Amino acid sequence: MGLITALLGAPLRGPIKIAEVVLQQAEAAYYDPATIRRQLDEVAELREEGVLSGAEADWWEAELVARLMEGAARERE
Repeated sequence: MGLITALLGAPLRGPIKIAEVVLQQAEAAYYDPATIRRQLDEVAELREEGVLSGAEADWWEAELVARLMEGAARERE
C-alpha cells in the first residue's frame, strides 16, 4: 500500500508545495505592517476628501487594525 500511495501522491507534491509557498507569500503581504499603515493613511485621506463617510472609514480602519493585530499575533507564534 505504501508504494501505491507514493506513486499516486508523487505527481501532487509539486503543485501542493507551490500552493503552500503562494499562500505564505500572500499572507505575508496581507499582514505586512507597512502595507497596512499605508492603507490606514489612504483611508484617512479619503475620509478628509469626503470620499468615505465617517462610518465607512471607521469600518475600514477597524478591519485594518484587526489585520495589523492578527499579523502581530502570527509573528509571535
